[in-house]
Amino acid sequence: MSVETFSIDQVVSVTPAAAEHFQRQLDKKQASAIRISLKESGCTGFMYVIDEVEAGEAEDVLITLGNSVTLYVDTKHLSAIQGTVVDYVTQGLNKNLVLNNPNVKDACGCGESFSV
Repeated sequence: MSVETFSIDQVVSVTPAAAEHFQRQLDKKQASAIRISLKESGCTGFMYVIDEVEAGEAEDVLITLGNSVTLYVDTKHLSAIQGTVVDYVTQGLNKNLVLNNPNVKDACGCGESFSV
């Protein structure tokens, strides 16, 4: 049996573009923080859930981004989320959040769900 330890720096990284996007979303929704978690879904296992919230769960990891956005990360799925880079990219006319997760082993064809 092994024991994993996590430092806040290792949990997730958020690009400046994604941090700005989060700030705009919080301003629009009049919320105070962003929470990243996973839920069981789709044909391969999990999907990301990104919510605007007033506060995280008691056990969440709290990260303050460079632009003062508060980000909560669900610890129940920390080993599956650890190392993820959150980016906000422009592809043609579309702008999307992209989560580059090094733990993903397989993803469904439509991109909605993944397994670790």
